[in-house]
Amino acid sequence: MSKLKIIFAGTPDFAASALQKLLDENYEIIAVYTQPDRPAGRGRKLTPSPVKALALEHDIPVEQPVNFKEEEAIDKLQSYGCDLMIVAAYGLLLPVPVLETPTYGCLNIHASLLPRWRGAAPIQRAILAGDTETGITIMQMNEGLDTGEMLLKLATPIENTDTGGTLHDRLAELGGDAIVKALALLQEDQLAPEKQDDSEANYARKLAKVESWIDWSGLVINIDRQIRAFNPWPGSQTSLDDKIIRIHEAAIINTDSTGNAGKILSYTREGLDVQCANGQLRILTCQLPGSRAMSIKDLHNGHPDRFKPGQCFVTQD
Repeated sequence: MSKLKIIFAGTPDFAASALQKLLDENYEIIAVYTQPDRPAGRGRKLTPSPVKALALEHDIPVEQPVNFKEEEAIDKLQSYGCDLMIVAAYGLLLPVPVLETPTYGCLNIHASLLPRWRGAAPIQRAILAGDTETGITIMQMNEGLDTGEMLLKLATPIENTDTGGTLHDRLAELGGDAIVKALALLQEDQLAPEKQDDSEANYARKLAKVESWIDWSGLVINIDRQIRAFNPWPGSQTSLDDKIIRIHEAAIINTDSTGNAGKILSYTREGLDVQCANGQLRILTCQLPGSRAMSIKDLHNGHPDRFKPGQCFVTQD
């Protein structure tokens, strides 16, 4: 097989990691597709995506269609005469004319061991569900939502200390490794497509800020998973004396005690202990209104009376 002419479609850091891996392996990227520049920062200045920034560093042509509903966008894609399109967290739906344009179709780098989690937030949903393993699936894209045939999988354990951020970064690296392995197999005509079992699929819906509120009447293990899954975004928060406290890091103390949900049990340099439905959680890092995130140790050193045993965090409706 001659050298593949590849178009890469992606937007965030997750995708940029895979693109960098392809460039490191000297694959021929003839163009990059990414979402239009978005306002960012305090000045709301238009900012290129991480994938665009990386493409420009390597003098790769960049295309940023709003969608593929116009004939012009399809014509432009077809003009590249690509052999393959690799898609990673692009953020746009690809209609049939796009899927059928490359000689070998479109391959997706998906952050789940399909069909376990289909949809926008498989990393966080896996942590929330208590999964002990996840990974990357290289999938042949079709019209459905992550329903295409599976071509290659690489797995990684989910540790009980993993956050949405740490797992994202590990899977981003794994995604680059997986697509390079899949391309090697493609060029040797050794890819073996496998159909997904739809009965095993779950929908990983997009994260919403409303999910960030902690329900202290829930199981302590679920609250711990929420705090880890939603770090760094959308974060986890609670309310005390009408002030929002953001929780960045916590650890389970026990899973066999009961009491008033949300009640502060102790506040020491070791942590801020809170009662949940069936156990106790120790908050290790939090963020007060108008302040940066701080360890409880540092917070207690400067404000030993900031929290008092008997106070109760409020669960928002």
